[in-house]
Parts: sequence; structure tokens; C-alpha cells
Amino acid sequence: MKPMLKAVPAALVCASLVCAPAAQAWDADKTKHPIVFAHGMAGFNNILGLDYWGDDFGTYVLDPCDKFLEIACNGDINDNQQSYVSAVQPFHSSEVRGKQLADNIESYMATSGNRYVNLVSHSQGGVDSRKAARVLYERKGYRVVKTHVSVSSPHRGSPVAKFVLDNFRDSIVEVLANFYGNVVYAAGNDAVAAAKQLVYSDYEADGATTGMQAFNQNYPASGAYIEHAASVMTAQSGLNVNPALWLVSEGLFNIDGNGYCLDDCNNDGAAGQGDGNANQRDDDGLVGINSQQQGERLQYYERWGSLDSIYAQPAYGYVSDLNRPTEAQSTSLAYVLNQDHIDVIGVGPDTFDEMEFYAAITDYIADRGH
Repeated sequence: MKPMLKAVPAALVCASLVCAPAAQAWDADKTKHPIVFAHGMAGFNNILGLDYWGDDFGTYVLDPCDKFLEIACNGDINDNQQSYVSAVQPFHSSEVRGKQLADNIESYMATSGNRYVNLVSHSQGGVDSRKAARVLYERKGYRVVKTHVSVSSPHRGSPVAKFVLDNFRDSIVEVLANFYGNVVYAAGNDAVAAAKQLVYSDYEADGATTGMQAFNQNYPASGAYIEHAASVMTAQSGLNVNPALWLVSEGLFNIDGNGYCLDDCNNDGAAGQGDGNANQRDDDGLVGINSQQQGERLQYYERWGSLDSIYAQPAYGYVSDLNRPTEAQSTSLAYVLNQDHIDVIGVGPDTFDEMEFYAAITDYIADRGH
């Protein structure tokens, strides 16, 4: 992890050192439009007592080092980078959360004077973002969202959501409270609606259609509402998984997340059917890799001595119809980041550098001209 001190001007460094003209960039380029962060389930101001969009020490990942001798900041981003952290209901359906996200973005646009935004989301926030993008399009009459990068998002459902509903519906609030804390008891939460959202098929015949299959039809990853969609996919196995997620897999449910078929062929709550071996590196503790790709697949590349990079991998195609990915898009571990579901948002401690990761995402968006 690089020290987060205010960057010394390059001219001063070059006065005493030989500067390589073809060196990799040290800092992320500034995006043309601001980045809006959309949190996942249980998020608000924090998750498990830690800042949601922070590193292991609670520093906001896009806090620029724009003050003299500032240390608690991200020295890998441009001093003028604009960003905004949205906060929606921690536990509810993405129909509800997505509208709240759209409301927050619209308010931010009005106060900041921006006509367009980019979205970076985690977990259920990636689902919320697609609802928000359509709502904003319908309100404004133009496509507001330029680039949307989802990280570890259950675009085709999560077996954990169905397992919890099947086995703990009457005590779902208490079960979630044991994992996420007292945020579950906050006013306005609907834990059952939150879980039913993340089951691929309509969970029950109660007169209301829920689940990711129907949601994906209404809020696609196509260019209709989002100019460009992309995803960072995560998977990890063994003792490297965060202890809380390891307990889920060992004591409750272990996902089999890399088999292929259309729809939820084995009724586990996620599209696909698994390949029969749940102990493989095929999920990040909460979401299988067969659920995570929207748009194009991104590769995260860690560098020594310069800014980490994120590249698109077009060989795996662009997923716009989220209900009909290809077999390779559902099963391949190529370019899947070796991290669990919550390490990527600073729930550690671990060696993952959240500052460089989100700086690399920022640079990727800026390189697209967005």
C-alpha cells in the first residue's frame, strides 16, 4: 500500500532523479462526470461497524489528498475528482432501493450542476443501479448514467437468499442481525422483501412478482438506460475468506456457483445449476460467479511502482440480457478477482488495497471519456 501523502510535483522529483518517459501513470485520471457509489445490502453509513466505502482504516476511497500534509486520503486519485456516496434503505427490495437511489442522484445532480453520472456499485447496489438508471432516464428524457461498474453483484440471484427464506423466514430479522448487527432493526426495513429480491425466480405465489428474473427484464444492462455496463467479479475459497463468510459457508450454506443452464435449473435461488462441487473457488461467500457478470468483464491488475489497472476483457462478450448469459460467462474463472464479497469494501483486515482498486476503477471510467 502506497503512503497517502500529498503528491510531490513531478518536476521536483525529476530535478533529482532520472524520470522514465514511458512510466506507468501514478494517479487516476479525473472522470468527466462524477462517480456515485451505490452500497449493497446492510449498507448505509457503515457495514459491520466500518465505513462502507472505505479502506481497512475507514478512509473514504475517493477522498482526494487536496489539503496540505493530509494523510487520511487517497493519493492515487486526482485532487479534483468528484464523487458522491448515496445511502438507501439497508434492507429492502431493489424496486424500493433503486427508486431511492434515483432520488438521491437527482438531488445530487441538482445541487452539483451535473447532467450525467457514473455509477460504481457493490452487491445489491449493482441491482439497485439498474433500476435507478431507468427511473432517471424516464424522468430526464435522456440517458443519465454513462458507465456503471458493478462489483460482486448478484445479477442472477444468490442461493444464500433462498436458503435464508426457506429455513429462517420467521426469524429472518434475527438471523440477519447476527450477521449485520442492529442496522436490521432500523425503521423502514423489510428483510423478507430484501431476500425475495435476490432469489432468481418469483419466490411465492402471493400476487406480487419478485426476484431477479422479472427484475432483469424490466431493468436490463443494455444501452437503453446505461451507456456502458461492466463488472468486477470476485471469488475465493478456503481460509482466506473473511471469517464471517467462512462461517456462512461452513455452518449454513456453501454455494455451487459455476455451473451453467438458463433459469434456475436446480431451484437453489440463482440462475444456473452448479457443477456438483460446491467446494471449488466458484463464489465469493455470498454470490456465485454465474451471477455476477453484467456488461463486459473487467480484469484487475496489481502493479508495483505505479497505479493498478483495470482492463476490459472483450473475449467473454457483453452481457446485456442478464437472463441469458453464455456458458463461458457463467462458468469461467478467467479474470475473476481473488477476493471475497466484503473484503472489496474494506471489511478486513487484509492485504487488499481498496484505495488503489477504486482508483483503478476511476481511471478505467476516465479512459472511456466518461
